[in-house]
Amino acid sequence: MKEAWQLQDAKAHFSELVEAALKEGPQTVTRRGENAVVVLSHREYLRLSQADTTLDEALSGAPAELLFQRDRSSIPAVSLE
Repeated sequence: MKEAWQLQDAKAHFSELVEAALKEGPQTVTRRGENAVVVLSHREYLRLSQADTTLDEALSGAPAELLFQRDRSSIPAVSLE
């Protein structure tokens, strides 16, 4: 799987981009070196957009690079005086 498609490559190889989204999962397209959009299958879109889907359910099938880790460092005390 490609990590990301540059916009010009995505345009030039749109059929391949669509095929990759169908077979391998969501595909990221970058513009000027920044993540711009994600191309995903209609089935995946419906799964993610269902009103009764919890965030946990939606993220359960996400690639590992989309998983977040919580910063567990202590928060300094704040004085409101």
